Amino acid sequence: MITAGIDLGAKTIKGVILKDGKIVSKLQVPAGLDTTETAKEMFENLLSQASINKGDIHAICSTGAGRKEATIATESVTEVTADAKGAFHLYPNARSVIDVGAEEGRSIRCNEKGKIIDFAVNEKCAAGAGAFVEAMSRALEVGIEDFGKLSLKSTKEVPMNAQCAVFAESEVVSLIHSNTPTEDISRAVHDAIASRITSMVRKVGFENDVVLIGGVARNPGFVDALHRDLKTEINVPEDPDFIGALGAALIASEK
Repeated sequence: MITAGIDLGAKTIKGVILKDGKIVSKLQVPAGLDTTETAKEMFENLLSQASINKGDIHAICSTGAGRKEATIATESVTEVTADAKGAFHLYPNARSVIDVGAEEGRSIRCNEKGKIIDFAVNEKCAAGAGAFVEAMSRALEVGIEDFGKLSLKSTKEVPMNAQCAVFAESEVVSLIHSNTPTEDISRAVHDAIASRITSMVRKVGFENDVVLIGGVARNPGFVDALHRDLKTEINVPEDPDFIGALGAALIASEK
């Protein structure tokens, strides 16, 4: 059986094709202004990459904030459902799944069968998602790829009190003017976003194993901050931003 999953996020669109339960093609592209058209083009490239015809696809499941705009999909599921399915597929012992993307973060608690017990989603605020890190890296004039690594060099904890991305940027500027080392500011930023995420995680309860997915999972500074805050090991898949699309494809194969 061949199925596909499409995750239409706020910043990017991810696609996965499964053949008999194994990934044969995956692709990620910027969402663009016309999400529906971008999803169609991405899917055509996804098929080409796998040398598969559209008629060979048994089902296409969409997920993500823009899932309703994927007109090529035969069905859709929420991000929480897709995240839990994809994470549990890779980590059968997973009990807590944390997904942090560009605009949103969510925490999911699962049982031993991978069924969702409870979940929570952070407020519509960039301070709890990847956009916050990007904004702070721009304020420090440090490339986003280096920003997370920079925080790992810090040995000093600098509190950041602002709970809003706009005010936090002003706080970063103040730290710069007070000659605070860049690596310490970077750590403060990552500690701040980790604090907001762990607060949400504790509301639904968490237990090992913890799996971190989403684009921000590629940021070593955030992973380290989350590890220190939750005081537990954090499992990060090889392609953390594709887990939602993987989960959607798995759900499509079940139906």
